[in-house]
Amino acid sequence: MAAITPNELPLSAPARAPRAQLQSPTAFLPLWGWGVFIALLLGACVVVPLLALAVPQGSAWHLSPYWVGLAGKILCYAMVALAMDLVWGYAGILSLGHGLFFALGGYAMGMYLNRAMTAASGNLPDFMQFMQWTQYPWYWAGTQHFAWAMFLAVAAPGLLAFVFGFFAFRSRIKGVYFSIITQALTYAAMLLFFRNETGFGGNNGLTDFKTLLGFPMGTAGMTVALFVVSSVVLAAMFLFARWLVRSKFGRVLTAIRDAESRVMFCGYNPLWFKLAVWTISAMMCGIAGALYAPQVGIINPSEMSPANSIEIAIWAAIGGRGTLVGPIVGAVLVNGAKSVLTVSFPQFWLYVLGGLFIVVTLFAPYGLVGLVRQWRMRRG
Repeated sequence: MAAITPNELPLSAPARAPRAQLQSPTAFLPLWGWGVFIALLLGACVVVPLLALAVPQGSAWHLSPYWVGLAGKILCYAMVALAMDLVWGYAGILSLGHGLFFALGGYAMGMYLNRAMTAASGNLPDFMQFMQWTQYPWYWAGTQHFAWAMFLAVAAPGLLAFVFGFFAFRSRIKGVYFSIITQALTYAAMLLFFRNETGFGGNNGLTDFKTLLGFPMGTAGMTVALFVVSSVVLAAMFLFARWLVRSKFGRVLTAIRDAESRVMFCGYNPLWFKLAVWTISAMMCGIAGALYAPQVGIINPSEMSPANSIEIAIWAAIGGRGTLVGPIVGAVLVNGAKSVLTVSFPQFWLYVLGGLFIVVTLFAPYGLVGLVRQWRMRRG
């Protein structure tokens, strides 16, 4: 049978296959989302400082340094919850060791603040004098400089996460087994930092900070400044995370979470994607810890407690993992309730937290943000 040349095709046949109609990309944030984002940022950077510093203390509109400091601490928790959402909500990696990365960032900043406190006298910290040391350990080198301390706050948790994650992900450890070894890593680090000879203050940790960048600690102005910086950093982290999950990298992460074997058959190596987001998440926790230490005035090994890491996962679950906004909301609501209930009913707080987690898991598996989305979908 003779072959038909293209010139002999019927006139009704199309010359080429129709092109697929691609969906137009969605906005980075909807218009109302930008409105809420800008309003919250302006409130944190303008309204709060005015109420705390410009309004007289006797006024009903005055915002006391206590509440500003508490809000700043909760913002640091929100950063950790956001970092948890990147690895758990979008990559499907449940970590029970993010408290370790948070504490490492806090210790890096605490080392700088501790050296700033003893700079005038030229003496070693009290706990080093108790150990009869005559000089700082080698890993304290350069911590008298703020820039180096901030670098350590990012690099130390990032390097630990990279090394640990490389061997864990290369061995294809996943699921509950990965969660268990991250919890074991955190517990081992906590026991190590509790030892006095480690050089981080033992049980007491690093505390009694006096100055930050030459400015006195504990003043209303410093409290407000740290709150504003925490607000800006959280906003920047949210925008970065939003960009990351919308990129090709983020779409591959979501595919790895849903069907890792299919991603491998498509030619992608899940190791490097999981390792990258795991390291980025740890570095975000380090930044949060560096902002947390000067606001609470102390950093000690209790921040590495496995219970703290479990609580971080609870924030993400209650708020709604895989949404970015949800974990931030969860961290704010849970820690706000904790601050109130631990004062009024301290013996019932753990029961309230456990009950809230069970209720959300059973009736709102996508968290509080998921409930809002479902309500909006029903309304059309």
